[in-house]
Amino acid sequence: MKQKLFMLVCGLLSTMALLAQPLLKTHVETGDLEGILEGGDLAVYKAIPFAAPPVGELRWKAPQPAKPWQGVLKAEEVAKWPPQPERGDVSYDMMSEDCLYLSVVTPAKTVDEALPVMVYIHGGGFQTEHYGGELWQSLARRGVVTVSIEYRAGALGFLAHPELSKESPDGHSGNYGILDQIFALQWIQRNIKNFGGDPSKVTIFGESAGSMSCSILCASPLAKGLFRACIAQSGTFFSPAGAVTQQQAEMMGTMFQNQLGKKSIAEMREMDAQSLTGTGVNFQGCMPVFDGYVLTAELYDLYKRGEYADVPVIIMYNSDEGAVSFDSLSVKDYKEQLNGIPAQYVDSIIAFYPAENDEQALFSIRDLIRDFNFGASSDAWAKLQTETGQSPVYYAYLAQKSDRTVYAKGNRRGPAHADDILYLRGAFDKEKEKYPQEYAVSQIIQQYWVNFATNLNPNGKGLPQWPVFNPDPSQKTVMTFKEGTTSLIPLPNQKGIGIIEKFFDWVRSQRTINP
Repeated sequence: MKQKLFMLVCGLLSTMALLAQPLLKTHVETGDLEGILEGGDLAVYKAIPFAAPPVGELRWKAPQPAKPWQGVLKAEEVAKWPPQPERGDVSYDMMSEDCLYLSVVTPAKTVDEALPVMVYIHGGGFQTEHYGGELWQSLARRGVVTVSIEYRAGALGFLAHPELSKESPDGHSGNYGILDQIFALQWIQRNIKNFGGDPSKVTIFGESAGSMSCSILCASPLAKGLFRACIAQSGTFFSPAGAVTQQQAEMMGTMFQNQLGKKSIAEMREMDAQSLTGTGVNFQGCMPVFDGYVLTAELYDLYKRGEYADVPVIIMYNSDEGAVSFDSLSVKDYKEQLNGIPAQYVDSIIAFYPAENDEQALFSIRDLIRDFNFGASSDAWAKLQTETGQSPVYYAYLAQKSDRTVYAKGNRRGPAHADDILYLRGAFDKEKEKYPQEYAVSQIIQQYWVNFATNLNPNGKGLPQWPVFNPDPSQKTVMTFKEGTTSLIPLPNQKGIGIIEKFFDWVRSQRTINP
């Protein structure tokens, strides 16, 4: 009797232990999956194919469904990097054109938990980086399912060409990388429930080119209904400076073909990926295209007309974004950097971004990069959605200074481009005594982001109240993260951004194609 009772207790304890574990095994539309246990509280699936390998005849075509597999796929290792230039820590043997994978990290113990889902799109200028750089375990531990998705980069992801447009049923080409992102979001809609996620509660978030992608997805009719909220960190596609039409992109594609010495797309499909995307390859068209299909018009015009996904958004950029671009600069070199700007704007720019000595020139070029590439376009998004939309906009400005950085060098006055990732991924958790201010800001940002994904509102218990954005200069609605805490300020950097906005208006006035 005692032996039977002992066996019964052991069985119950074993069952309870299994129930306490997150979902280490599940099923998706193409087969069975097994993840790995991390920290005792997370199931991590590091590489799940969401599309067929885009190789051979599928190179430069819209993504196609992944094929089913037999048995159990063990998603224990991240997939290889998309083909791109080599760098110190990334070599060609780490890359593969078979790159369309995603990761899932879930704290769910059953498939019925219906947790919010946060889908990350990495940056890299549409040319570099990897979905496996961060799987967002720190956010998952706060009660969400996190997904990180891959997409084609460089010429493999964004080549437009007349032959490719003729091949396409929709008469377009380019934007394959954006189509990959949309295809991944569609896969998530069909499969995320099997990881304990709720497909009706998807928030997309991204940094740099990933943030630009988020703004594109908000504007693309093809992504409609695939997410309910968006977080954009250091990047939007609202600037008119890089707007490229289908016709212009096809010209760039033809120039690239001639540069490679190939006679046709068929010959280019026979080339190895390294020759198309590797170090020293000069493809000028590495950017999303206004093709009339993925993007029907420039974002500025779509938002003016109210033709976009009117979902709640958080928009943020960093106070020293330009620190990744320059760690030293002479006055002479600073003035040469302004050569591409029309003469009628140069005097105003120099007046607000002065360069009387080399140190001042360095800080001015960094501030100009911040405002030109990030501030002005972020302001445009926030203002336009506030004007034409119904969903709330929350605006943030990261100004926490630290001696830790992702890419930047030299003297910094605040967080450089990509440094926001450190705060969101919990990079200071194990060094909170050394970095108390950074740790405090990291905790606040993570919780705001998770609250937003959960409730479409960043506010919650124990956090400073964050109001909806108001563009009125007298209103303090921009949440600033600085010196280990938060404060509310009006829109920052407005004198310089005002000059840049006038320049952007002039660029739009020069367009020969109707918006």
